[in-house]
Amino acid sequence: MSDFLQNGVITTLHRLRDQPVEQLESELVAFSGRRPMALILPCLYSELEGPAMPHIVDELAKVPYLEQIVVGLDRASPAEFDKARKFFSRLPQDVSILWNDGPRLQAIDRQLSEAGLAPRQLGKGRNVWYCMGHVLACDRVAAVALHDCDILTYKREIPARLLYPLVHPRFNYTFCKGYYARVTEEKLNGRVTRLFYTPMVKALTRIIGHVDYLEFLASFRYALSGEFAMQTEVVREIRIPSDWGLEVGVLSEVYRNYSNKRICQVDIADHYDHKHQPLSAGDPDLGLSRMSRDIAKSIYRKLATQGITFSNEFFRTIKATYFRTALDYVEHYAAEAAINGLSFDRHAEEEAIEVFVQSIIDAGQDFLANPLEAPFIPNWNRVVSALPEVGGALIDAVRADA
Repeated sequence: MSDFLQNGVITTLHRLRDQPVEQLESELVAFSGRRPMALILPCLYSELEGPAMPHIVDELAKVPYLEQIVVGLDRASPAEFDKARKFFSRLPQDVSILWNDGPRLQAIDRQLSEAGLAPRQLGKGRNVWYCMGHVLACDRVAAVALHDCDILTYKREIPARLLYPLVHPRFNYTFCKGYYARVTEEKLNGRVTRLFYTPMVKALTRIIGHVDYLEFLASFRYALSGEFAMQTEVVREIRIPSDWGLEVGVLSEVYRNYSNKRICQVDIADHYDHKHQPLSAGDPDLGLSRMSRDIAKSIYRKLATQGITFSNEFFRTIKATYFRTALDYVEHYAAEAAINGLSFDRHAEEEAIEVFVQSIIDAGQDFLANPLEAPFIPNWNRVVSALPEVGGALIDAVRADA
């Protein structure tokens, strides 16, 4: 059960009662006649053999309103791709699998690289980008949702609640972000959001003062969630980063292109648990250390476009202000855990903060050393303008693989 507080610059759609998912789905079926919907599933082959993905497919098999499901499959050998085809074959929807390591999609990637239009890094951002291109090429849907494929507590209401605000005929939203409480029956999770993102945004606001972009970021209850949905017009225009700043990068692009009145967030799950990344205190290129660094760089780049000037002294100020703010948050969460009967490891919390402090400095040094770095992948409007045949080539490649 949730509250009904509207305390940001975007609309928050809460979970105020236990509404049967079948009721939402019946309305979505009615809406789908005029506004067809798709779902993107970016995954690694290893996730098909994990505990989450089989259950996700079981749940999706019951969904009646989806016109299309697009699976982006990474790190799959030919034999594993064949297994993946069988794995998804029980879904009743029209399923397309993008075998990103296959020779046909690799050939398209080389063609785009020669034109300077391909993603420069492997990873989720690249996977999602190609899936978006396929959805646009098929030109069958008005809205598309996306969620991670490692959700251990998955229920089919996740895509239903993400898509509902976008396809309801009386609403005018173009982008919907999912949120949830990252808590299990034992402890609080969501370290990067709790201990890095939220105190960093607050620290930046204390230093810089009021900036509309920072107020926008602070309005999201779980800005780093991998679950969101958008109208296809957004898919055509949006540039997404290929690094680990995907979620913040997407929010930055939505902020740049659309009025806050057309953006909402929705409570999509009572409980949410997924694969947890290691802290990687000893390796800044892995785990939460890498993630926090890329998120910080994404925010710095956006603030620079707002006229904020950065320097080594500025980053040292951010470091000190963030550190004090984050330690205050540890006190908040200690009390939160105690009143809810949850375990709380203060040492682990402060150890994470120490890693995140270093990420703030490392991200600042990276930014100053390479201020012209362009991590965003070109949007699909530009790609199709340069290579009009690429959409048909994507469709043909996926069909041939299938």
